[in-house]
Amino acid sequence: MPLDHVPPEIGQTTLSIVVIVVLALVALRGVRLLVDGIVKALFAREAAEGTSQELTAVEIQRRTDTIETLATRVLQAFVIVVAGLMVLGKLDFNIGPAIAGLGVVGIAVGFGAQSLVRDYFNGALILIENQFSIGDVVSIAGVTGTVEDLTLRRTTLRDLHGVVHTVPNGEIKVASNRTRTWARINQDVTIEHGTELDRAIAVVDGAGQGMAADPLWRRRLLEPPRVDRVEAIGEYGVTLKVLGSVRAVDQWAARSELRKRLLAAFNEHGIEIPRPQRVILARDPDGPGPHAPEATVGPPPEEAPGLGPAP
Repeated sequence: MPLDHVPPEIGQTTLSIVVIVVLALVALRGVRLLVDGIVKALFAREAAEGTSQELTAVEIQRRTDTIETLATRVLQAFVIVVAGLMVLGKLDFNIGPAIAGLGVVGIAVGFGAQSLVRDYFNGALILIENQFSIGDVVSIAGVTGTVEDLTLRRTTLRDLHGVVHTVPNGEIKVASNRTRTWARINQDVTIEHGTELDRAIAVVDGAGQGMAADPLWRRRLLEPPRVDRVEAIGEYGVTLKVLGSVRAVDQWAARSELRKRLLAAFNEHGIEIPRPQRVILARDPDGPGPHAPEATVGPPPEEAPGLGPAP
C-alpha cells in the first residue's frame, strides 16, 4: 500500500509506538546512569566516614558492581513492563485483564517472596555499610565463624569445627564482627589471699611487658597487657583484671601467649593460684559418727578459679 494511502489513525498509532519505544530506551539508559551515580555516592560517603575505608579498591569495586547490577535490572524490568503495556494499549488490545492479572500475580509473588526481598535488601545494606567482609570472624544468627562467601542473598560461614553454615541475610539482626581492626585482651587472674598485692601486680605487668618486647609480638600488640584494677575479692582469692589490646586477627593467639607467660611468671616468683579444697568425710556404719577427713581433693574443673576468662 502506498504511503499516501495509509490511514491517518495507523500512522498516528505507529508514531505513538515509536515515541514510546524511544522514551523507553532513554529511560533504560537513564536508569543505569542514575543507579550508578547513587551507588557511587553511597560508597564514597561510606568510604570517607564509615568502615568501608578499610576495604581495598578491588573489594569496593566488586561490591559496587553487585549492587548496581541488582538495582539496574529491577528498575529496567519495571520500565520495560510499563512500556510494553503502553504499546499494547496503542494497538487497541484490552490490557485491563492483563493489568489485573499482573496485579494478582504481583501480590502472590510479593507474599511468597517477601523473605527473599528482605534477604536482598539486607544484603545490600551489609555491602554498603561494610558490616563484615570475606575473611572476617563474625557472630550472626546464633552462628560464629569465618566468612567464606558473601552475596546479596546469603552469607556463608565456616565455624571452628569446619562446619559450613549458610545464613540468609534477612535473618541477620545483629552482626558481631570479631576481627574489625583491633581487639581487647581481657583476662581475669585470681591469686591467693595473703599474696602481696603490689608484688603480684608487678609480676603480671612484667609478663605483659616481656610479651611486648618479644620480636614476635612487638608489632602485633597495640597496648601491652597490664593490671587495670582489682576486679573482685572473693571466697577463693583476689581477682585482678588484666587488659591490653592487639590486632584483631591475633587476639586468640595473644590471649593464649599471655596465659602461658603468666603461669611461668607465677611459678618463678612463687605466686600461688588458689586451689580450693574439698573435705570428704567417711562415715562408719557401726560407729557413732563420721570419722576424721580421709582425703582432701581439688574442686571440679568448673569451680576452680585461676586464669579463667573474663565473664
